[in-house]
Amino acid sequence: QVQLVESGGGLVQVGGSLMLSCAASGLPFSTYGMGWFRQAPGKEREPAATIGSGGSIYYADSVKGRFTISRDNARETLYLQMNNLVPEDTGMYYCAADLWGGPGLDTADYDHWGQGTQVTVSS
Repeated sequence: QVQLVESGGGLVQVGGSLMLSCAASGLPFSTYGMGWFRQAPGKEREPAATIGSGGSIYYADSVKGRFTISRDNARETLYLQMNNLVPEDTGMYYCAADLWGGPGLDTADYDHWGQGTQVTVSS
């Protein structure tokens, strides 16, 4: 059974930082593309950053220069370092796994999802 468990969300002030983690189990992690998606209240889920099995990386324009996605295949863990946070970064952040290696940019590309972790940036 595939499990993706996110952690590291919380409440932070503008300009602050958070590190999200996603612990994966039940899948050959190194062969999967992985992504961090986010969803603000009343909005569609969108990709924040994705990383392919081969290491290719995509960032949404809104997070470039502030977020860093990385993966540790030995620990089967995905990370998202978020710096210089702004209120527009507020939302639920989801970890997702893409069977075909990715990095997919659409929610339909991903086969498995975590439950999400809430990030709230206060001004």
